[in-house]
Amino acid sequence: MAATDGGQGAGGGLAKGLATTFRHLTQRAVTAQYPEVAPELPPRSRGVIGLLEENCTSCMLCARECPDWCIYIDSHKEVLPAEGGGRERTRNVLDRFAIDFSLCMYCGICIEVCPFEALFWSPEFEYSELDIRDLLHEKDRLAEWMRTVPPPAPLDPAAEEPKEVATARRALPAPPPPADPA
Repeated sequence: MAATDGGQGAGGGLAKGLATTFRHLTQRAVTAQYPEVAPELPPRSRGVIGLLEENCTSCMLCARECPDWCIYIDSHKEVLPAEGGGRERTRNVLDRFAIDFSLCMYCGICIEVCPFEALFWSPEFEYSELDIRDLLHEKDRLAEWMRTVPPPAPLDPAAEEPKEVATARRALPAPPPPADPA
């Protein structure tokens, strides 16, 4: 069986490839050099999951619905004293909330099923680790991601800020001001 060169003759493919190479040498690069040039992400992009601890009631709904079983929650019951002749109440107190991002497939089911708006998508995506065990983020680290969660767009432009956003803003310590170069 004879090899066919596509009718270009000997070395025709090489010449065509070199012509393409030289033509593109004079054009600007299209590829963004990622570590040096930060990508421009959409405002509500999905990166890592953040936890608003004040809203979490330890209902375990997110952990039960997670298809990867990568959410770990530990809590205990706390008895609240009766007020004015009422009966004592109990409430769950969150001891541990962790997400193992080495197992997570970022489906967002946990965020969708949370009835108390305690889980949110953060646009941060640069959280790689050298050791896979460091991808287990505890509640303190998950709370840090809440700083980068954009506020939801108001339904009415004249509306006031949602109480969840205001609570989260008060709960998180303010970042230190930038140092003045003098």
